[in-house]
Amino acid sequence: MSDRYARRKLVNYAMLAVTGVCAAIALSTLFAILGYIAWRGASALDWDFLTRLPKPVGETGGGIANAIVGSAKIVGLAAMMGVPAGVLGGLYLAEHGRGQLGFWIRYAADVLNGVPSIVIGLFAYALVVVPMKRFSGLSGSVALALIMLPIVVRNTEEFVRLVPGHLREAALALGVPEWKVTLRIILPTAAPGIVTGSLLAVSRAAGETAPLIFTAFGNRFWDNGYLNPMASLPHTIYTYAISPYEDWHRQAWAAAFILMAFVLVVNLGTRLALSRASGEAR
Repeated sequence: MSDRYARRKLVNYAMLAVTGVCAAIALSTLFAILGYIAWRGASALDWDFLTRLPKPVGETGGGIANAIVGSAKIVGLAAMMGVPAGVLGGLYLAEHGRGQLGFWIRYAADVLNGVPSIVIGLFAYALVVVPMKRFSGLSGSVALALIMLPIVVRNTEEFVRLVPGHLREAALALGVPEWKVTLRIILPTAAPGIVTGSLLAVSRAAGETAPLIFTAFGNRFWDNGYLNPMASLPHTIYTYAISPYEDWHRQAWAAAFILMAFVLVVNLGTRLALSRASGEAR
């Protein structure tokens, strides 16, 4: 009996050591990537880079102000389209999605979540760009909204299901209509988690490049609205990185650092907010 117990402890320590090594490798790789981007990108940052337009092709200097504003506009409109639809879909699945319709909606959301972003870009190209006969910021927002949608749907469903059932039962017992229970009790209670999931979806969509190549297309000047081509940080990074100009490579690293910082801040902020909300709920 003692030999079997000693062998089990030895296997346990060995597996614990293996998992520790794997975690250390993953973390070291992550910090190496983040550190290298920060080292290459921060050294190329200055005020002109953040506030000026790009210089003509071949000239050094310039900035990416139009790409920063364009990314904010594209992602903002995408969030306005994708997040409300995702929250409503998640509410339906959590409250009424126990039949065949709910199963197929979940299945469609999971499949859409696994579709490569370049395929989403091609779909938005066929859906918006071809009928309009022009690239536009609107088509880019549609593509990013489709990327956000399944993430928000599934996150909303999970957080609504975590709301204690006695809250719903108590409200219904008092004669409150079911739709009021959902909107005034269930939704506010699950709001911290829903907001967290929505922000994570926004941060993921903000870093997508492939859909914007087929839709927003890019613009080296200030855009003229959502119905025209629009610059964005991911597309600018891609364009500068494959160019033959050394100064553009420097600017690509700086733009990548800005985008990485945005995504990192959003992810850390949402996780801190979620942990604080979970602590208050306990």
